Amino acid sequence: MKTRTLGQGLVVSAEGLGCMGMSQSYGPADETESMATIHRALDLGLTFLDTADMYGPFVNEELVGRAIAGRRDQVVLATKFGNQRGPDGTFIGVNGHPDYVRSACEGSLTRLGVEVIDLYYQHRVDTTLAVEETWGAMSELVTAGKVRYLGISEAAPATIRRAHAVHPVTALQSEYSLFTRDPEDEILPTIRELGIGFVPYSPLGRGFLSGTITSPDQFGSGDFRRFSPRFQGENFGRNLAVVDKVKELAATLGVTASQLALAWVLAQGDDIVPIPGTKRRTYLEENLAALDVDLSTDDRAAIDAVAPQGVATGNRYPDEHMARVNV
Repeated sequence: MKTRTLGQGLVVSAEGLGCMGMSQSYGPADETESMATIHRALDLGLTFLDTADMYGPFVNEELVGRAIAGRRDQVVLATKFGNQRGPDGTFIGVNGHPDYVRSACEGSLTRLGVEVIDLYYQHRVDTTLAVEETWGAMSELVTAGKVRYLGISEAAPATIRRAHAVHPVTALQSEYSLFTRDPEDEILPTIRELGIGFVPYSPLGRGFLSGTITSPDQFGSGDFRRFSPRFQGENFGRNLAVVDKVKELAATLGVTASQLALAWVLAQGDDIVPIPGTKRRTYLEENLAALDVDLSTDDRAAIDAVAPQGVATGNRYPDEHMARVNV
């Protein structure tokens, strides 16, 4: 398995596994297959697992904890706090207050069944208080030995700089794919200046770039994509036309659309570690094969031609969610 280094020395597999979809957002859960997928990932040498307390809520961390029991030394474990949810799934709000940071960490440690979290992210920035307050509490977790490295998600450049001044930021996790290239403007230059790694989530555009989605009718009633502007109305047809071009290009290279999209993300820099999510072993193996796809300069130019920055139609989240990203 190829490896990459995030920030100040956190070595991980060059591709990680996003575990959110095993518990929410993308159809019914299948715990047996999800557990088998995590085990298969570890068997193949993937080390980087990504979860969060809000996924489920709470049950995704428990699932990951059960899956890695007895194999902790094979895993670089990332989880997150900040999107506070009640046991019934109700969204309470973004919370970055120090007391909550400490209690959230204790909850995650218990659910995951581990003594230390390798990478602990602030999932969303709490705009009701200074980010320095949140990061002061996060830094204390490192000093206490409960967390090894710190990260932040969907933060604006100025916020990243302020957090980094309190404690080194090892990784920024934000959405990045052929459909979401806005981090190229200011985010990537900022984190590269500061020596921060980049962990793109949804590198397959929430499955759109896999080329397997042809109609919104494929989504169940609880599927997040039913509420995502990119998957609605005329936006769907326009984005599908782009995906068709990606599929055609992938076919000329002898790879799948997913592998082409992931290879493109991987080719954007050795400081980038995408975490495509799946709950099925078949897709896991397909995604990992992207690590062996070498794109030439001409290949990358061809991809840029069919999927230039801003090509996707519609926001990636509904308006209320968009207000909480790049903050």
